[in-house]
Amino acid sequence: MPKFIDLFAGAGGLSEGFIRAGFEPIAHIEMDKYACDTLRTRAVFHYLNNNNQLNIYEDYLRNKKEKEDGSKLWNQVPKEVINSVIQAEIGKNTMQDIFTRVDSLTHGQTIDIIIGGPPCQAYSIAGRARLGKKIEDDPRNELYKFYVQFLDKYKPKMFVFENVPSIRTAKGGKPYEDLQRLVRELGYDIRGDIQLASDFGVLQKRQRMIIIGWKIKDENDNPTNYCYPDFQKQDNSYQIMRDLFCDLPQIKAGEGTLCGAINYTKDLASMDYLRKNKLRGVIPFTTQHIARPNNSNDRQIYVWAIQKFLKEKKQLSYKEIPIDYQKHKNKETFLNRFSVVNPDGCCHTVVAHIAMDGHYYIYPTPKPTIDNVRSISIREAARLQSFPDDFFFEGSRSAAFKQIGNAVPVLLAEQIAQKILEQIPE
Repeated sequence: MPKFIDLFAGAGGLSEGFIRAGFEPIAHIEMDKYACDTLRTRAVFHYLNNNNQLNIYEDYLRNKKEKEDGSKLWNQVPKEVINSVIQAEIGKNTMQDIFTRVDSLTHGQTIDIIIGGPPCQAYSIAGRARLGKKIEDDPRNELYKFYVQFLDKYKPKMFVFENVPSIRTAKGGKPYEDLQRLVRELGYDIRGDIQLASDFGVLQKRQRMIIIGWKIKDENDNPTNYCYPDFQKQDNSYQIMRDLFCDLPQIKAGEGTLCGAINYTKDLASMDYLRKNKLRGVIPFTTQHIARPNNSNDRQIYVWAIQKFLKEKKQLSYKEIPIDYQKHKNKETFLNRFSVVNPDGCCHTVVAHIAMDGHYYIYPTPKPTIDNVRSISIREAARLQSFPDDFFFEGSRSAAFKQIGNAVPVLLAEQIAQKILEQIPE
């Protein structure tokens, strides 16, 4: 089973895809506390699943209390399972310690692939617009250099570097050019292509730059046959309301629970998309189907936004909102700040801002009223990112939304992993 390290791992969307494809994680490295807690809980899930002890995980989810971390679960497995998650900021002052900790986990095994992508805010168009000239001095611009240090240290056969499409043009394209130069100096070839998540079965129009590198020669100095995979576009005719959301209970704004079991309203046999892509997971219930509370002003705007989208297939412009309901002074940019999830196709890109409010992800209530409209729940957001329903996000509601928005869609990651697995010998 090929081994991998996940850098800047977040909640583990990229890692989850590789595990599903048949790779074994050696270490996850992430700085955010709640994301690390999520990674620990998921590591325990995989350990228990592999050892036919999922009843322990089910009991944890059923009885978990808000504001508790996962210690009650983590303490029931060997420490090495939890130690595979390294909470650390990757940087100049931490590299040696991280290397030491990773080395203690490898037990002399070869690392076949390194995956991950530095935080994208420094390269994204939105991030550059928000931070202005400050972005030029943002230390996140330089994180790719530490990624390269991991390549130099562990010499994997291949690597996957995921980021936003605008990484190619950020700072005049210099970081991307430098990344190419550095990995080629280490004996890798490299190629980056923009991939659309909906082409991989994800019900989301999310563009990501998928950069893949491979060793040009093997340890015997012979040329390798590694290359950038040929990804086949999938026919994606599924719909969000019909195929992704409709087996979850109806809730209103502010309803639902952060912890505890949620029962489905439809049999899996009737949910072709969920069954085909194994999104209902391996336990008989789900969790975290909780929606944010919204004030009456916002709910009225939601009603107008949904009505316009259902009638015209267009998003509501902020300028169209009656003046008495406008609470933002900025009326020149971000006019689509109230946007409805397309019920009949794919959603627009799920981003980390979903942690701040749900206005950009309004649930497409069929007959909207001020009493029944809301933004999407944590579980619905997770499904848009193709996380399986047995995936639990630790931390507060906002922390969960942030982890989901920053993640790589699992189905996209899984298919990248499958193509790479075809090239890497067992």
